Amino acid sequence: MTATSFNPIQMQQAAITATNQPLALKQGQVFHGTIKQLYPDQMAEIQVGHQKLIAKLEVPLKVGDAHFFQVTGTNPQTELKVVTGPMTQTASQSQQINQLLESMNLPKSAEMQQLVAHFMKAQLPISKEQLMQAEMWIKALPEGITKLDALQAIQKMVELKMPMTNDVFQALISGQKTTGMISVMENFTQLLAKDAALPENIKQNLMQQVQAIAKPFEVETGGLVLAKSIQILTNNASSMSEKIQAMNMLKEAGILPQQATLQNWSSLSSVNSVQPNQLQHAGQVIQTILTAQPDNTNQLVDQLKLWTANQSLLTNEQKQQVNQLVDRLNQLPATKQTLEIFSKQMQEQLIKAFTENSSERLFTQDANALSVKDHLLSLLKHGATTPLQNDAFMRNLMKNSVESPQSMIQQIVTQADAHVQNSMDSKAMEHALKTVLKNLGISYEATLSNKSADLQEIAHQLKPQLHTLLQETHTTPQLKEAAEMLMARMNGMQLASGENGHQHQLIMQVPLEFFGKKMDATLQWNGRMKDDGKIDANYARILFYLQMESMNETVIDMQVQNRVVSVTVFNENENLIPLAEPLKAALKIGLAEKEYQLSGVFIKQFEKAQSEKTTSVLEQQEEHSGVDFRV
Repeated sequence: MTATSFNPIQMQQAAITATNQPLALKQGQVFHGTIKQLYPDQMAEIQVGHQKLIAKLEVPLKVGDAHFFQVTGTNPQTELKVVTGPMTQTASQSQQINQLLESMNLPKSAEMQQLVAHFMKAQLPISKEQLMQAEMWIKALPEGITKLDALQAIQKMVELKMPMTNDVFQALISGQKTTGMISVMENFTQLLAKDAALPENIKQNLMQQVQAIAKPFEVETGGLVLAKSIQILTNNASSMSEKIQAMNMLKEAGILPQQATLQNWSSLSSVNSVQPNQLQHAGQVIQTILTAQPDNTNQLVDQLKLWTANQSLLTNEQKQQVNQLVDRLNQLPATKQTLEIFSKQMQEQLIKAFTENSSERLFTQDANALSVKDHLLSLLKHGATTPLQNDAFMRNLMKNSVESPQSMIQQIVTQADAHVQNSMDSKAMEHALKTVLKNLGISYEATLSNKSADLQEIAHQLKPQLHTLLQETHTTPQLKEAAEMLMARMNGMQLASGENGHQHQLIMQVPLEFFGKKMDATLQWNGRMKDDGKIDANYARILFYLQMESMNETVIDMQVQNRVVSVTVFNENENLIPLAEPLKAALKIGLAEKEYQLSGVFIKQFEKAQSEKTTSVLEQQEEHSGVDFRV
């Protein structure tokens, strides 16, 4: 059994779309319908699926008969030509299809007959040109794509009036897949690494980005290495050799300037003026002190206390220590020299505090979306860095650390890796998903419309870089093909996602790699939107398709009804039940913290689930039972 696509839920969504939206016909289209009522002047009411339309017929017909019709006019009224005879006991569906193909001068290939039969069943209008284009695609399907996948992709293109282009078709059939994202990424990465014709700057930017996707915890691990290095530099018990190794490692990563010494490493930064409303990084706190006027000391004290009170990455005890230091400022003479001494003391205090908190608050951010490592870097560079630059510093630090021949450095890296592994929880998983999706840049086109978006950060995402690569004349055919496959995957997610009135569907495919373990993770969310345009968190259907090295294929069906959550896990492993039992209590508590109630966790095998599946797709949606997958 292989859960290869989202087609069942997509098709049930399509059925809803067809029911709710009025039938729009264009000249030349053909469709299958039934005569429901006859009116004078050869007008008739025709049933097409769940919908009815009034049209003028070229010849009189009989009520109850089903025919293929072709649209010959739409203005001022819909005019239809009868293409086939009625379906009767003696005239089968295949005979009707053959009549249609003959009358429209279409080939009678097996693929064309499948297409017509599919659109006849779906009760959708389609033109001769669309049929001929679709036949070409079905005859040349890539490996791993079934005809059913292709038919449903073509149906979606017709339903949503998408352009009938190969790019859209490839994107849709790729977006339906729940596996293979990891292999597509790996193939692209390998070809990119071997490519010698590509300009070096384009190649390096792409390599950095695919590495960032492959190692979603590298920045956090680098943050721990940074904190440990600073602890060695500030610890009087550290040997001179250890301090020099730590300082040189930070120099190589570009975190400390080359002229830094063991005596001045924390104070070699340029002074930049900072506006009061820009006080976010800890480094900006130091800048504010250095640029303050002595006669504004009271205002400075209030500003520093407000920042400290709002800094969630500091413990209450640390906040108290910082405030005690700030209070002493009022007791000293208000001079420039006093502020310089105070800034150095404040910097040392904050470096010590954030370094201590680096392990416990690994995946935590403050109100300004800054992490401990962001504050530490800002203290060393006095706030002159961006989040993008910070991540680059951490990746450089990790690269140099891993390649270092020094045993002490290797020990630091090993300890940091172990701590990250031991810190894996829901926050870590959320962080990994967000990191990978952000670096993929799947929806970067939509992000560009946001006036507050960081354009430099967007430009470093993978998707816009792929656009650049595909336009590069030096790209080899093999690398171009791999890039197009990867682009099709990302475009497919967007095309497969969408909304219909209050109903909304979101699909995300995420290639994940944790500590050498690789996993294809695909999420499909189906829910509804409230009148204010926000997601209704009370009702949802979420399917997780996971391909894992140890557990292999796993499908998780999570259904939310009035904030009551039911979870069903499908997997072939019979030993999951005892392993899952201890985790149910934690899941129940976690959901309760978000004001959800857990009704139950059920673990089933795929074969058993299939035998229990007795209702139709639409009935499943109404009853909210079972799981959608294809055998």
